[in-house]
Amino acid sequence: MSDVKHPSSLDEYSNGDLAYTRSTPYGTVAESCYAGALSFMRRRFTKDLTGADVAILGIPFDMSVSNRPGCRFGPRAIRQASSILAWDHAWGWPFDPYDRLAVIDYGDFVFDPGYPMDIPGELEQQAATILDAGATTLMLGGDHFCAYPMLKAHAEKHGPLSLIQFDAHSDTWTDDTPRIDHGTMFYKAVKEGLINTQTSIQIGIRTNNDNTHGLTTITADWVRNNGAQATARRIKQVVGHSASYISFDIDCLDPAFAPGTGTPVIGGLGSGEAREILRGLAGINLKGMDLVEVSPAYDHAEITALAGATLALDLICIYASQFPDR
Repeated sequence: MSDVKHPSSLDEYSNGDLAYTRSTPYGTVAESCYAGALSFMRRRFTKDLTGADVAILGIPFDMSVSNRPGCRFGPRAIRQASSILAWDHAWGWPFDPYDRLAVIDYGDFVFDPGYPMDIPGELEQQAATILDAGATTLMLGGDHFCAYPMLKAHAEKHGPLSLIQFDAHSDTWTDDTPRIDHGTMFYKAVKEGLINTQTSIQIGIRTNNDNTHGLTTITADWVRNNGAQATARRIKQVVGHSASYISFDIDCLDPAFAPGTGTPVIGGLGSGEAREILRGLAGINLKGMDLVEVSPAYDHAEITALAGATLALDLICIYASQFPDR
């Protein structure tokens, strides 16, 4: 990271299309929320990782869903909804993450859907390219299986990770076949040693699966009965200062707050409740993150996409909480 002079808002605004014309990966500036190229929060679209701290990427993949498809369109929907957030830093955080981090939009990972068994390796390789350049990743899914190749790339760099999983489902169903499934990838991650079960935790669970393979589980009922701040404290207690990866499945939220997802389950977290938990995780040793399972075909008035974009911004803020202002 190097010192960069932040341009004035008017100078940047006059250029328009900040996704292409932004002169620096730092800072927050204004642009119309209903026009222009739609990168995530108007960050610059680029494959140049020089000096980048965070690369936002999309994985438009939904070939492993078990219920309603459509989250291949999630990255595009989240980017579009994020434009309304790009005018100011995230509410509830005492800093602007873009004053601390150089953040770019790397675009979408590429793969050939005609060769599904090759896709995990292709995604892992593309993630490794970003990590090798010294940046971390915020992945926008796509179905939850996309977290698996991201975890593999991060574990290769950082060693076994503490998984912080927000989800309605455990996604730890046992499957020892090579098939691709968005409900078994965390079982595979445990089996392959990608995550440390003693320091990993699931939040918002409200479906049955007794075999958690050693991961700590906090149900949605527990969150409701004990509150967001107690939930954040419990997460920090389990994770400590270990290298962590946050994976946020939007179906952790109640369908009232996130109807646009493939496998909705009633009785979930509220969007404000989830945000309060995430704010409580400031200071953890976060290494990577994702926001998955937004399926815009089932959304209403961009409710789910906006929730996804806002929570993704919160994930960036958690990562930024480890660094001082530039």
